[in-house]
Amino acid sequence: MKKVILVRHAKSISHGYDQDYERTLTERGEEDALIISQELQKMGIHPDLIIASPAVRTTQTARIFSETLEYPFTSILFKKKLYSGTTSENFLSTLQELEDEKNTVMVFGHNPTIYYYMHFLIRNFALDVPTCATVGIDFEVDSWSQLRESEGKMAFMFIPDMFK
Repeated sequence: MKKVILVRHAKSISHGYDQDYERTLTERGEEDALIISQELQKMGIHPDLIIASPAVRTTQTARIFSETLEYPFTSILFKKKLYSGTTSENFLSTLQELEDEKNTVMVFGHNPTIYYYMHFLIRNFALDVPTCATVGIDFEVDSWSQLRESEGKMAFMFIPDMFK
């Protein structure tokens, strides 16, 4: 089985859209990222690979998760295309090219793109995806190359409000 965990970055400052790439997390965003990452830790989640948009708020969210889940921050793979909004088809192709010894992959991105990925991978996905929403998707395959559109099963969905 292969698992993809998609994470929308945590709450960021609401001003500075002219410098969107540089926006940072708010205190609430930092707290939310810690809460959700601790829930994943309780579930025994240990990512084999973390991929993230290099935007500041996404990098900060990924750092909090990586520290909680004991994944080396320096091993995070930053992909600029996750910031600029690579298509769902191209995202699926990226997953299909992963090394098969990796079983759990976390991806940190932005809305609306992260929602599109969820919708593309899970049949009939139509839930709201607030900041720091985290969705685990299981695929009953042995190889990443076998991943197909709409064949993922939602294993869990966490949003910060569930834990407050």
